[in-house]
Amino acid sequence: MIVKPISRIAVAAAALLLGLAFAFPLWRIALKAPQYPEGLGLLISVNRITGVSPQDLNSINNLNHYIGMKRIQPDDIPELRFMPWIVVGLMATGLGVAAAGRRGLLAAWVGLFAVGAMAGIADFYKWGYDYGHNLAADAIIKVPGMSYQPPVIGTKQLLNFSATSWPALGGWAAVLSLMIGVGVLVLEHRRARHPALAPA
Repeated sequence: MIVKPISRIAVAAAALLLGLAFAFPLWRIALKAPQYPEGLGLLISVNRITGVSPQDLNSINNLNHYIGMKRIQPDDIPELRFMPWIVVGLMATGLGVAAAGRRGLLAAWVGLFAVGAMAGIADFYKWGYDYGHNLAADAIIKVPGMSYQPPVIGTKQLLNFSATSWPALGGWAAVLSLMIGVGVLVLEHRRARHPALAPA
C-alpha cells in the first residue's frame, strides 16, 4: 500500500498535470534564416499541428516544396487522432492509482507512462525522418547527400535554416508529471524496504 496520503495527493496532481497537454502545445520547432529574421515555427499539440504565427505552416510547406518534402497535413497524421485518448487514459488511470493507493499499481502506471513517452519520442523521430529523407525526385532544389530531418531536441543546421526543437509548455508539464510519478515510486519503495529511514 501507499501508506502516506501525501503520496496519493502527489500522484493525483501528476495525473491532473497532464491536462495541460490539452491547453498548451507539446513541442515547438523553430526555423530561422537570413530571409526570415523573425523566424518561422511549428507548434505540435496533442491533437493538431499549427504555425507559431497564422501563416507559418503554409510558409513552411511552400519552402518544403522546393526541396521535395511533402506537405505537412495535420489531417494525414493518425497520431493526432488517438493521442488525446492516450493522455486521457493516463490521467484516468493515474487518478485511479491515487485512489487505490497500491504501490504495484503505481509502478505499473509509471512504467506505462515511461513506455508511452519513449514511444512518442520514437514516433516523432520517425515522422521527422520520413519528411526529411523521402524527398520528391523532381524537387526544384537538390543537394546531393542532403536530408532535411529536423532535430528531435536541440539545434541543427539545414541549408541556410537553423532548426531548433524543444518541448513546449504542454511537453514540460508531461515531463514534470512523469518525474513526480517516478519520485513517488522511489520514495515509496524506500519506505517499504527501510521504514525506519523513510521521512516522516
